[in-house]
Amino acid sequence: MDAADLAAIWLTLKLATVVTALLLALGTPVAWWLARTRSRLKHPVAAVVALPLVLPPTVIGFYLLLLLGPNGSVGKMTDALGIGLLPFTFSGLVLASVLYSMPFVVQPLQNAFEAIGERPLEVAATLRASRWDSFWSVAVPLARPGFLTAGVLGFAHTVGEFGVVLMIGGNIPDKTRVVSVQIYDHVEALDYAQAHWLSAVMLVFSFLVLLLLYTLKPQAMKGRH
Repeated sequence: MDAADLAAIWLTLKLATVVTALLLALGTPVAWWLARTRSRLKHPVAAVVALPLVLPPTVIGFYLLLLLGPNGSVGKMTDALGIGLLPFTFSGLVLASVLYSMPFVVQPLQNAFEAIGERPLEVAATLRASRWDSFWSVAVPLARPGFLTAGVLGFAHTVGEFGVVLMIGGNIPDKTRVVSVQIYDHVEALDYAQAHWLSAVMLVFSFLVLLLLYTLKPQAMKGRH
């Protein structure tokens, strides 16, 4: 692997780390609301969150490109605020990746929160715990397997993205060129040896991520009980 490959790997890991942190921060309250609410908006909101599971990545990337571009509403706002346009920047990659990987974090967390049931929270309420205290001292520890699954899947899915990151980030070395795009470049250049090395790294990484998930999840479940 050459310097360009190593730079792409570093950028990919950086992107996945930032995106996973944001996904856990943003996805946790969404998942908690979906697990607890009886609002008529629950199913429409759940459907919006799950859209990336069924929509082609290029469709999401295309509409994000329009929305974030110079003629889009978000693009005009960021430009007016002095932030600049987000397409073809690392910040744009982060935003697109958060939206695209959201269901891989929200759904495991929602399932974990729903599995807790009402009883532990009712017991906490009888002990005069506030809703905030109940969430942090009861719900979060009991949902630990869900957080583990959400974090691993969110990170791994971000690492493996291609369509969305190519549409929003383009192919700028050291700025938006992630591993999946780098592999694509090698194949386009008929440099199959380099493509093979990077693809092998991704294959091993994916296997180790799933192995970690399947190894740690049962232990987390035991700790929960």
